[in-house]
Amino acid sequence: MSPEDLHLQLRNLRDDDYPQLKELMDRVYDDIGGAWEEHTILRLIRDFPEGQICLEDNGQMVGVALTVRVTYDKFSNPHQYDDLLGKKDTILNDAKGDALYGLDVLIHPDYRGYRLGRRLYDARKELCIQLNLKAILAGGRIVNYHKYADDITASQYLEKVRRREVYDPILSFQLANDFVVKRLLYKYLPEDLRSKGYATLLEWSNFLYEPADTVIKARSRNVRVGAIQWQMRLVDSVEELLQQVEYFVDAVSSYKSDFALFPEFFNAPLMGLTDQTHQMEAIRFLASYTERFRKEMSNMAVSYNVNIITGSMPLLEGDSLYNVTYLCRRDGSVEEQRKIHITPHEKRDWVIEGGDKVSVFETDAGRVGILICYDVEFPELGRLMADEGLEILFVPFWTDTRNAYLRVRHCAQARAVENECYVVICGSVGNLPEVESLDVQYAQSSVFSPSDFAFPHDAVMSETTPNTEMLMFSDLNLDELRYLHNEGSVTNLKDRRTDLYGVVRKWNG
Repeated sequence: MSPEDLHLQLRNLRDDDYPQLKELMDRVYDDIGGAWEEHTILRLIRDFPEGQICLEDNGQMVGVALTVRVTYDKFSNPHQYDDLLGKKDTILNDAKGDALYGLDVLIHPDYRGYRLGRRLYDARKELCIQLNLKAILAGGRIVNYHKYADDITASQYLEKVRRREVYDPILSFQLANDFVVKRLLYKYLPEDLRSKGYATLLEWSNFLYEPADTVIKARSRNVRVGAIQWQMRLVDSVEELLQQVEYFVDAVSSYKSDFALFPEFFNAPLMGLTDQTHQMEAIRFLASYTERFRKEMSNMAVSYNVNIITGSMPLLEGDSLYNVTYLCRRDGSVEEQRKIHITPHEKRDWVIEGGDKVSVFETDAGRVGILICYDVEFPELGRLMADEGLEILFVPFWTDTRNAYLRVRHCAQARAVENECYVVICGSVGNLPEVESLDVQYAQSSVFSPSDFAFPHDAVMSETTPNTEMLMFSDLNLDELRYLHNEGSVTNLKDRRTDLYGVVRKWNG
């Protein structure tokens, strides 16, 4: 299945979802009796609608997480699955409970490998935080234990799974999602022959939990951005370079970033695989790989659950060549932004043409825009984006000297101040004399904020060591922008004299 065919959406279960839910549960839980009865699910939706989470792809249910509220003190101690059940197979939900209890998480077999289970777990964690509950508890089956039961105890099996000497599809996944095994439960689900009746009592603690009498305001929206300050190096194949890309996407994802940003023309070392006597032919050779990079990086965005800004790549359309970047959302959708202003080098040596519009894109972590390198030096584009509610501006760049880099940096900082938004810039480093036009690089990737009391004194949220391959992370509070727009020391957006001047776009759509 191609990630481009996916259109993933998280939502709460509805009553009319039961036929799809039953089909999914019967398929996944064929060894322990299949689906709950319809009246059980409908009662669960009625009692705790927020806790019943569905993941669908183009209208088809592909994943489900069922959850109830419970009393932490009771269910953090030894119990059985039947303790969650009332009469006539109803599931007991304590509306005043101070913890969540994970009943089920299931993924359609055809959709495994995209890490969708993690997405459902993350949604549960977010719900726990929003409701200000102590923890998420769950009884986890150990479905591979039957293979080892004749030789080792259940406790020994848990230790082997923890040490990764043994793989258990449920327990290994839960441990990878920050759950801690509190104790072993015996006769938790006696009919579970694969687990020999055992289960683990798992807990994820909400480190943001505060007793109700200390909660004085809603929590802010926080977004984590990650930038890859990329080392230009020779490669022997496109596969080798894509392995490097996936390595960094994996690393950024492991730090739970919402975005991963690559530099402009980060895959340009591939031009070293062809004759560079004629630069126009070399850049068109590089363009032949753009479609593959777009597909592969979209796949990574879904699999690693991170929105990827793909740096930039040459795109050949008919006889015209463009410098283009893609926003690969983690729901499988892809957006495109073309470079508007083309540098003299790009025009002269590569005959690249400029795009004809800029856009602001909705994501699950804010409204974002992308300006490729030289574009950030033209303030009109940022102002047009600000008019559409821009919160984070991403700037993939490629500069060879420090003075070229400083043009990008200083203009990016100006865009953050004048448009009251965050700006993330990311470039490449290193020397590659074997490839024409890539002989030297200069970069210091950075994150800039507006300049006011809520932000760092120098308006620099984060920055890398210059000319060193590394990752950079920064946590951005989007609610601080909302406050700034209305209550800042100065309010640049509000105070514009639109009676005297304005910026007008000339494209449609």
